[in-house]
Amino acid sequence: MMHGGGSIMLRGYFAAGGTGALHKIDGIMRQENYMDILKQHLKTSVRKLKLGCKWVFQMHNDPKHTSKVVAKWLKDNKIKVLEWPSQSPDLNPIEYLWAELKRHVRAKRPTNLTQLHHLCQEEWAKIHPLYCGKLVEGYPKRVTQVKQFKGNAIKY
Repeated sequence: MMHGGGSIMLRGYFAAGGTGALHKIDGIMRQENYMDILKQHLKTSVRKLKLGCKWVFQMHNDPKHTSKVVAKWLKDNKIKVLEWPSQSPDLNPIEYLWAELKRHVRAKRPTNLTQLHHLCQEEWAKIHPLYCGKLVEGYPKRVTQVKQFKGNAIKY
């Protein structure tokens, strides 16, 4: 998330029922940082969103996300991970959620990084569950379109 005076890196969780945790990442994200974030926020978000035990976790195919250490932790914690092509941003519904968050935060015109972080947290919590639900419901259509376009970008 950026504004005129700098940027912050965020990691967020959401499901059809709304948004979960939003975590600010300090410094460079490494696999150890990613593991800590998963340990601290994934299960908390699952409980907050009342997902029960029938859910699938989707993440980017970034090397730190797919490292052996992370894969082992996910397996040990019985977390089912959605497999998907590495070059298909159209398939990741969180990209649309990030765009929505940026639009709302920019409208508030933060003047420093502390305010930027606070506004991101505030606006993330305000994202309507219906919007999240539409992103999740639209997933099968995006998969079909990406297949039709042989992995190239789709109109969404």
